[in-house]
Amino acid sequence: MKKRTFFAFILVVIIPVLTYLFVSDLSRDAIKMPRRYFYDSVGVKTEKGRKVDDTIWHKVKPFKLKNQFGKEVGLSDLGGKVIVVDFFFTSCPSICPKLTNNMKKLQTAFKKTDSLVRFVSITIDPVRDSVVKIKAYGDKFGIDHDTWWMLTGDRKEIYDIALNEFKASIAAEGNIDTGFIHTQNFFILDRELVVRGWYNGLDSSNLDKLIKDVVLLNMERDKKKKRNLFRK
Repeated sequence: MKKRTFFAFILVVIIPVLTYLFVSDLSRDAIKMPRRYFYDSVGVKTEKGRKVDDTIWHKVKPFKLKNQFGKEVGLSDLGGKVIVVDFFFTSCPSICPKLTNNMKKLQTAFKKTDSLVRFVSITIDPVRDSVVKIKAYGDKFGIDHDTWWMLTGDRKEIYDIALNEFKASIAAEGNIDTGFIHTQNFFILDRELVVRGWYNGLDSSNLDKLIKDVVLLNMERDKKKKRNLFRK
């Protein structure tokens, strides 16, 4: 990003975060939340005397991969945070460095409100991308390892996660090699691990929307907490 674009990018971050911190209570019922995209089944249930669709939304299944410190971790270990995910490999000569750099900017933008979001990058070349390599890659970009995992593991499992859990080939509108996944999309998961959107990680307007959606999903989370309090 050019200097002017970067400052505009930061401005777009500050506004929604301040909105979240100071006026979310006033606006949360009027805002359209990011949609859900994939469902596992649809049934019918009775609610207040009428029949309504009962959609079972697709959740990313539990999995365990090794992070940059060699520890086996899963998304459920992130404590119900909104999660931004991408797929990369350390020897990538083209889009990966740009994607990682842009995700680093996202991480920096949320530094003072880092309770809102966590970042996860999963290598698609785990045979060569060892724990040591992915840690060095993160260090190269100066990432904060406390809120950003870089993950490696079994290749078959990783490709199953990308294709069947994140639906990477659908998000890329079919323009993806399933034998070597190379997507420039960032994916957002809500606190229930449901995919709520994907964004071109190389496009500044897409990054602006991603930032706003992170804030909106946190507003949704807080709204559910409030409802649960009244039920007790």
